[in-house]
Parts: sequence; structure tokens; C-alpha cells
Amino acid sequence: MNAPRTATTFPPPVMEARRWLEGANFRPDRPLINVSQAAPVDPPHPDMRAAMADAVLNDESTHLYGPVLGLPDLRLTLARRTSVIYDGAVTDAQVAITSGCNQAFAAAIATLCAEGDEVMLPVPWYFNHKMWLDMGGVTAVPLPCDGAMQPQIDAARAAITDRTRAIALVTPNNPTGQEYPPALMEAFFDLCAEHGIALIVDETYRDFHAETGAPHTLFKRADWDKTLVHLYSFSKAYRLTGHRVGAVITSETRLAEVEKFLDTVAICPAQVGQRAALWGMENLDQWLAGERAEILLRRATIAELFPPFAADGWELMGLGGYFAYLRHPFALSSAELAPKLVRDAGILCLPGTMFHPEGGGGQELRIAFANLDAGGIATLFDRLAHLDLPRRTG
Repeated sequence: MNAPRTATTFPPPVMEARRWLEGANFRPDRPLINVSQAAPVDPPHPDMRAAMADAVLNDESTHLYGPVLGLPDLRLTLARRTSVIYDGAVTDAQVAITSGCNQAFAAAIATLCAEGDEVMLPVPWYFNHKMWLDMGGVTAVPLPCDGAMQPQIDAARAAITDRTRAIALVTPNNPTGQEYPPALMEAFFDLCAEHGIALIVDETYRDFHAETGAPHTLFKRADWDKTLVHLYSFSKAYRLTGHRVGAVITSETRLAEVEKFLDTVAICPAQVGQRAALWGMENLDQWLAGERAEILLRRATIAELFPPFAADGWELMGLGGYFAYLRHPFALSSAELAPKLVRDAGILCLPGTMFHPEGGGGQELRIAFANLDAGGIATLFDRLAHLDLPRRTG
């Protein structure tokens, strides 16, 4: 008897890391620094919370099933915003709202893949993407990245088979933080279009992109929806992680298939979260610009503090979005180092082994810095600087 799909899928990494806290005690003058999860811990803007409360109290439709593909006004507003950001043409009929961006990915894979099909994931990969492919009987094909943590287009071309159904990119990337340049995105689009496969682009952290202007030009293609499956999350932009609001933007034909999946899994996205996302897009542009500026300040703080660490054998492999991705200089695997950091330094972060196929990522750590201000980042680096551990040789 074959094992069920969940039994052959690794445990959720963030939950596994939280178990390292069991029995740990942290002094009041040295509290835990939790950089394990890329999710804002602050609540939504107070005016947004007031709007959400008003919907709960005074709009009876908030408590009923809604359209499977999401509230029409939210779909339309996101279509218009996407068109403006990318100087492209997106209609509301090409937008579906999902219960978080992970569900958007799951829905996309359900429309693309059958048992034994293949999807390429750049390594290091976003672990939930790998988990969903495993649970669906889809083979995750590791796509190597270069020294700048950019996925290698030639390697992708060489890895395409008759079972390849998609290449999935995350930019700004989770876990490395790296932003993929427009030319690289265009090259992957062309490759996918040439072979008749999908390009899945997860832009959960788009609102914290370091560059101004459109992150890429893919929505300007006349036939973009034949190849592109675009994923987005409202969770990071508007602090709505607990309300699970994401989106998938693609062809109307594909969304007809997405609708089958969503109706079976959740029937409709949660109404309160959808109304909050809509209210945010209509009212919080200036506030969101301030959130982006703060994240970019924290990114700059890491870059400013890092040179002494580089001289001491550390490597900053990637930086952007919510993440700093580090190579450590110690003579033990990151799978051993990460739990040790909880006990020895009061730091909870994720080891690179959680983002690689078995045997990879042993010298890497992911730091999710979005919930640390500049002072907190300085404290984090001070604790790392005082680690007294054996070093790698050779």
C-alpha cells in the first residue's frame, strides 16, 4: 500500500522551527529575536480595521457565501492597478481572488499538472511550493541559480522535457530576497512560450521592490495570458496575513478551471479579508509607500552593517523583499546551527536546508527581517558577531 501524499511531504518548516523554542528561556534583557517567518506582526491600519468592523456589523452580505472567484469590485480594482503598475492590459475577467497566495499557487498547479508531471523551481526554493508539488504527485525539478542568486535560463532550457508543465519564479525571491531583472523575466517568458508551458510568477513581495517603475514587462505582451500565471498577495502589503487574501491573474480559460478548484476547496475567499483588501487599495497608497520606505531602510541597514561580517567569512548571498540570505562560516550544517542559535544567541531563523533538495543549503541561513527596525537589526548582527564556534577550513 502506498503512503498518502502528506506522509511523503516534509513537515512545515516554520512550525518545525517553532518547536525549537520548547523549553527555552530568554532573559528580559535579551529577548528572542524571531526572524523565522516572513509575515508582519503588526495589525492592519486602524482605519482599515474600522472599515472591517463596519462591514461585519452593518453589511449582512459579509456573512454569506460570495462569488467563487472573488468580489467583483476587488477583481476589477486589482485588474486596474495591475494594468497601471505594469503598463499592460488586464481585465477583471482575468483576475481571481484566492484564500492567500499559497492557494493561488495550488490552484494554478491543479489546472496545469497531472500525476508525474514536472515543474521547475529555482533552488533555493520556496518550501511551500515544493510541498504542494509533492502532495500533488508533481515532480519538482531543481533549477540552479548563479552566484547572484538568479535562475539560470540555459539550465532551464536544458531541463525541459515532455512532462514539463511550468517554471515557477518568485520575485522578490523567497528565500533569497533577490529581485529578478526585467530582461531575465522576459527570457523566461520567451522560453516558456516557445515550449508551450506556463510561467508562474509569484510577486508576493512586489510592494517592497527596491526599484521604481514596473518590475517587468510581461503584462505588455499582447498574448501574455497564454503563458503567464501571475500570483499576488495582499497579506504583506496590508498586514492581512490572518485573513488570507491572494490572487491569481491569467487567462479566462484557465480561470474557468481555477474556479472548479476553488469551489471545491473553499467555495469562496473570506469576505472580511476581501473587503479589507479593496479598502486598502482605495485608501492606503500613501501609507503603503511609507511601509515600503521602511522596509528599504531596513534592507539598507543590513547592507551597511555587513562589511565586517564579510571580512569574517560570512557571505550576503541575497538581500531584498523581507529577506537576507546568508552563508555562514562555521564548521557545522545550518540544520544544526539554527537550533543552536536559539539556545546560544536567542535567534530563531531558518536553515538553508529547508530550501534545498536533500544535502543542500548546509551553509545557508534565511533572515526574515521585516519585523526588526534598524536597532533590532543591529542587535541581531551583534549577537551573530559574538558567536564562538569552530570555523570551516579550506
